[in-house]
Amino acid sequence: MLTYQRHVGRKRRQERVRQKIWGTDAKPRLCVYRSVKHIYAQVISDERGATLASVSTLAKDLRGKLKKPKGVEAAKEVGKLLAQTCKAKNITNVVFDRNGFLFHGRVRALAEAAREGGLVF
Repeated sequence: MLTYQRHVGRKRRQERVRQKIWGTDAKPRLCVYRSVKHIYAQVISDERGATLASVSTLAKDLRGKLKKPKGVEAAKEVGKLLAQTCKAKNITNVVFDRNGFLFHGRVRALAEAAREGGLVF
């Protein structure tokens, strides 16, 4: 019962945030998903319905670097790699979508590392 309530609450927060945030081609949406073991980040253009860039702890570039796929350090590495990927595709401004997750821990670490890498949001 408790896990069901947690998922329903996250879906409500996700919908509430998604009403206010919209990714365009000029300023796409940076969406973060956090599972128990991994963290995923996508840069999405909602106008086209297309993913412009995506990075996760499962990426080939990060598999050798990371000691563990979970944790704040792994999230920082994902944020840095996402910023590099976006720079290569000339994406500098994004809108941050925390996807119903609280802005602390791994989600915050990813956001701060992306900012340090050059993304503006």
